[in-house]
Amino acid sequence: MKGEIMLKLRHIKMISLLLFAIWLTGCGSMIVNEPNPPMPKKEEMKKAKQQKTIPEKKPEIKPEVEQTLPVPGEMADPQVVFADIDKLLAEMSLAEKVGQMFLVRCPELKAVEEAQKYQFGGYVLFGIDFKDKSKDQVVAMIAGYQGVAKIPMWIAVDEEGGMVNRVSRNPNLRLTPFASPRMLYENGGFDRIKNDTREKAELLKSLGINLNLAPVCDIPEKKDDFIYERAIGTDPALVEEYVTQVVNTMNEQKMASALKHFPGYGNNIDTHTELAYDQRPLENFKKRDFLPFMAGIKNGASAIMVSHNIITQVDDKMPASLSPAVHQLLRKDLAFKGVTITDELAMEGVKKLMTDEEIAIQAILAGNDMLCTTAYASQIPAVIEAVESGRIKLEVIDQAVRRILLWKQSFMKI
Repeated sequence: MKGEIMLKLRHIKMISLLLFAIWLTGCGSMIVNEPNPPMPKKEEMKKAKQQKTIPEKKPEIKPEVEQTLPVPGEMADPQVVFADIDKLLAEMSLAEKVGQMFLVRCPELKAVEEAQKYQFGGYVLFGIDFKDKSKDQVVAMIAGYQGVAKIPMWIAVDEEGGMVNRVSRNPNLRLTPFASPRMLYENGGFDRIKNDTREKAELLKSLGINLNLAPVCDIPEKKDDFIYERAIGTDPALVEEYVTQVVNTMNEQKMASALKHFPGYGNNIDTHTELAYDQRPLENFKKRDFLPFMAGIKNGASAIMVSHNIITQVDDKMPASLSPAVHQLLRKDLAFKGVTITDELAMEGVKKLMTDEEIAIQAILAGNDMLCTTAYASQIPAVIEAVESGRIKLEVIDQAVRRILLWKQSFMKI
């Protein structure tokens, strides 16, 4: 079985390279203090002020907006790629399919062995995984994970800048941590944000990291809101333009992104520690919170992370991450066709409701393609059992894995 999959992977790599050639000829958070970036020169400040002007946009949602393929995946004949992905999918075992749906917090022990055993869709690395390591050590560590993967893994980090940095906190990898989006914007406008995004992508790619769980699309209402320090600002038009610039730049750099945290944190509390009930009218989300996500989708973002906030006007019982109704909003109203990822399922905002195993099952039934989690050892067998018993339809698994593989195909050779 493994030999057949490896032969198929080589076939897909050759097809992908050929298509790319034709195309060319045809055309969850640890807190740290953020550094003060160097102040720009006077002429740069003058230019930055001009660039801070945000184009006026009407804050209204357009239902059934068509989403095209992400920019890095727009090859000469996408249907050929789709056909090859389907052939690969048909040759995968149920365990391999379910493994692809898990974006796992990298284990501190036996990470290579676990990656080989479960064939995860990816690992999420945190600050501790980089602590005191040299660049060569990080590269070797990540290469070890990829070396046992039949299908290349997502190696993901939260490198938002400011309060949330996993990689650049290590002075061996960057002299100073990346600054927050707000600080960058205030001291250089969108030019500085784009340059910062390019530098992040280059650093991450040089280490073997291929997915940055960013940008933050949330719009806080005031300075003391939980998400304020991680957001660029409280103006929807500003956040919308920020997301547009970051997603476009990341796509240009062939760095995968994930918009977060749908449907928008607003003024809610931190779900790392407790349940958050958002009682705002749905119309508020449509006129405000959805706008940055719509901008990201329009500009080629192919993954969205869903929060654990309970949106009472949509589903007053389940967190957004476990709510079919919230996922229906994302798929239908925002016409999103890419990969949906849960926020970390170990957060108290969701663990208080049910067991780890039931959380995983409910997350898939709600419509998530990937589960960001720590408790994979009990959750993966539970999901497999749910499929075998008929509680989760195999078609649901196949649809999710197909989206994951197509997403991977857009950014890496599989």
